[in-house]
Amino acid sequence: MGSAGRVLHLWYTLVTDGNGLPMGALLTAGQRHEAPFFTEVMDAVRVPRTVGRPRKRPEAVAGDRAYDSEENRRWCWKRDIESVIPARNGMHTGPGRPPTCDEEKYERRNVIERLVGRLKERRRVATRYEKKASHYKAMLQWAFIGEYLKH
Repeated sequence: MGSAGRVLHLWYTLVTDGNGLPMGALLTAGQRHEAPFFTEVMDAVRVPRTVGRPRKRPEAVAGDRAYDSEENRRWCWKRDIESVIPARNGMHTGPGRPPTCDEEKYERRNVIERLVGRLKERRRVATRYEKKASHYKAMLQWAFIGEYLKH
Protein backbone atom coordinates (compact mmCIF):
# COMPACT_ATOMS: atom_id res chain seq x y z
CA MET A 1 0.00 0.00 0.00
CA GLY A 2 1.41 3.41 -0.94
CA SER A 3 1.62 6.32 1.44
CA ALA A 4 -0.94 9.08 1.13
CA GLY A 5 0.50 12.20 -0.45
CA ARG A 6 0.17 15.55 1.23
CA VAL A 7 -0.23 18.79 -0.61
CA LEU A 8 0.85 21.96 1.10
CA HIS A 9 -0.99 25.05 -0.08
CA LEU A 10 0.55 28.32 0.99
CA TRP A 11 -0.77 31.81 0.65
CA TYR A 12 0.36 35.16 1.92
CA THR A 13 -1.37 38.12 3.43
CA LEU A 14 0.26 41.34 2.24
CA VAL A 15 0.62 44.82 3.62
CA THR A 16 1.69 47.63 1.30
CA ASP A 17 2.31 51.31 1.57
CA GLY A 18 0.42 53.90 -0.48
CA ASN A 19 2.81 53.44 -3.41
CA GLY A 20 2.22 49.70 -3.68
CA LEU A 21 5.55 48.66 -2.18
CA PRO A 22 5.39 45.57 0.04
CA MET A 23 5.87 46.17 3.74
CA GLY A 24 5.21 42.74 5.14
CA ALA A 25 3.67 39.36 4.56
CA LEU A 26 2.42 36.52 6.63
CA LEU A 27 2.47 33.00 5.23
CA THR A 28 -0.63 30.93 5.94
CA ALA A 29 -2.13 27.68 4.73
CA GLY A 30 -3.94 28.06 1.43
CA GLN A 31 -7.29 26.87 2.73
CA ARG A 32 -7.34 29.36 5.61
CA HIS A 33 -9.04 32.72 5.22
CA GLU A 34 -6.74 35.71 5.64
CA ALA A 35 -9.07 37.87 7.76
CA PRO A 36 -8.21 36.18 11.10
CA PHE A 37 -4.55 37.05 10.51
CA PHE A 38 -5.23 40.77 10.02
CA THR A 39 -3.98 41.84 13.45
CA GLU A 40 -0.94 39.56 13.31
CA VAL A 41 0.28 40.88 9.97
CA MET A 42 -0.43 44.48 10.97
CA ASP A 43 1.56 44.08 14.20
CA ALA A 44 4.54 42.88 12.17
CA VAL A 45 4.75 46.09 10.10
CA ARG A 46 7.11 48.90 11.03
CA VAL A 47 7.23 52.15 9.04
CA PRO A 48 10.72 53.66 9.19
CA ARG A 49 11.16 57.38 9.84
CA THR A 50 14.11 59.66 9.27
CA VAL A 51 14.34 60.40 13.01
CA GLY A 52 13.13 58.29 15.91
CA ARG A 53 11.57 54.90 16.26
CA PRO A 54 9.68 53.31 13.39
CA ARG A 55 5.93 53.83 13.36
CA LYS A 56 3.70 50.85 14.08
CA ARG A 57 0.43 52.68 13.55
CA PRO A 58 -0.65 53.77 10.06
CA GLU A 59 -3.17 56.56 9.54
CA ALA A 60 -5.66 54.27 7.78
CA VAL A 61 -6.06 50.60 6.90
CA ALA A 62 -7.93 49.56 3.76
CA GLY A 63 -9.23 46.08 3.07
CA ASP A 64 -11.98 44.39 1.13
CA ARG A 65 -15.31 43.26 2.56
CA ALA A 66 -13.80 39.98 3.78
CA TYR A 67 -11.97 41.91 6.52
CA ASP A 68 -15.23 43.31 7.93
CA SER A 69 -15.36 41.89 11.44
CA GLU A 70 -15.89 43.32 14.91
CA GLU A 71 -12.43 42.16 16.00
CA ASN A 72 -10.65 43.91 13.12
CA ARG A 73 -12.64 47.13 13.53
CA ARG A 74 -12.11 47.12 17.29
CA TRP A 75 -8.36 46.59 16.78
CA CYS A 76 -8.25 49.65 14.50
CA TRP A 77 -10.41 51.73 16.84
CA LYS A 78 -8.21 50.99 19.89
CA ARG A 79 -5.16 52.20 17.98
CA ASP A 80 -6.91 55.26 16.51
CA ILE A 81 -6.52 53.94 12.96
CA GLU A 82 -9.12 54.79 10.34
CA SER A 83 -10.78 51.61 9.08
CA VAL A 84 -11.42 51.82 5.34
CA ILE A 85 -13.26 48.50 5.13
CA PRO A 86 -16.75 48.45 3.60
CA ALA A 87 -19.47 46.64 5.52
CA ARG A 88 -20.53 43.25 4.22
CA ASN A 89 -24.04 43.11 2.83
CA GLY A 90 -26.61 42.23 5.47
CA MET A 91 -24.09 41.80 8.30
CA HIS A 92 -24.86 44.95 10.31
CA THR A 93 -28.61 44.72 10.84
CA GLY A 94 -28.74 45.30 14.61
CA PRO A 95 -29.24 48.56 16.46
CA GLY A 96 -27.01 51.47 15.59
CA ARG A 97 -25.75 52.53 12.23
CA PRO A 98 -23.48 50.32 10.13
CA PRO A 99 -19.81 51.28 9.89
CA THR A 100 -18.94 53.81 7.22
CA CYS A 101 -16.15 53.62 4.67
CA ASP A 102 -14.38 56.50 2.92
CA GLU A 103 -15.02 55.62 -0.74
CA GLU A 104 -12.18 57.81 -2.04
CA LYS A 105 -9.62 56.06 0.16
CA TYR A 106 -11.13 52.67 -0.63
CA GLU A 107 -10.59 53.23 -4.36
CA ARG A 108 -6.85 53.55 -3.68
CA ARG A 109 -6.86 49.97 -2.35
CA ASN A 110 -6.13 48.77 -5.87
CA VAL A 111 -2.41 49.32 -5.27
CA ILE A 112 -2.30 46.03 -3.38
CA GLU A 113 -4.13 44.23 -6.18
CA ARG A 114 -1.58 45.56 -8.65
CA LEU A 115 1.25 44.43 -6.35
CA VAL A 116 -0.20 40.91 -6.21
CA GLY A 117 -0.33 40.93 -10.02
CA ARG A 118 3.30 41.99 -10.25
CA LEU A 119 4.35 39.35 -7.72
CA LYS A 120 2.53 36.67 -9.69
CA GLU A 121 4.57 37.59 -12.77
CA ARG A 122 7.35 35.73 -11.01
CA ARG A 123 6.70 32.08 -11.75
CA ARG A 124 8.13 30.73 -8.49
CA VAL A 125 5.78 32.92 -6.46
CA ALA A 126 2.71 32.28 -8.60
CA THR A 127 2.98 28.49 -8.87
CA ARG A 128 4.59 27.79 -5.48
CA TYR A 129 7.16 25.23 -6.56
CA GLU A 130 8.79 25.10 -3.12
CA LYS A 131 7.51 22.43 -0.76
CA LYS A 132 8.83 24.03 2.41
CA ALA A 133 7.15 27.15 3.72
CA SER A 134 10.53 28.70 4.60
CA HIS A 135 11.71 28.33 0.99
CA TYR A 136 8.51 29.86 -0.36
CA LYS A 137 8.83 32.75 2.09
CA ALA A 138 12.40 33.31 0.85
CA MET A 139 11.13 33.46 -2.75
CA LEU A 140 8.46 35.92 -1.65
CA GLN A 141 11.05 38.12 0.05
CA TRP A 142 13.21 37.90 -3.08
CA ALA A 143 10.22 39.18 -5.06
CA PHE A 144 9.81 42.02 -2.53
CA ILE A 145 13.43 43.03 -3.05
CA GLY A 146 12.80 43.09 -6.81
CA GLU A 147 9.85 45.41 -6.29
CA TYR A 148 11.97 47.79 -4.21
CA LEU A 149 14.75 47.80 -6.79
CA LYS A 150 12.26 48.64 -9.57
CA HIS A 151 10.94 51.55 -7.55
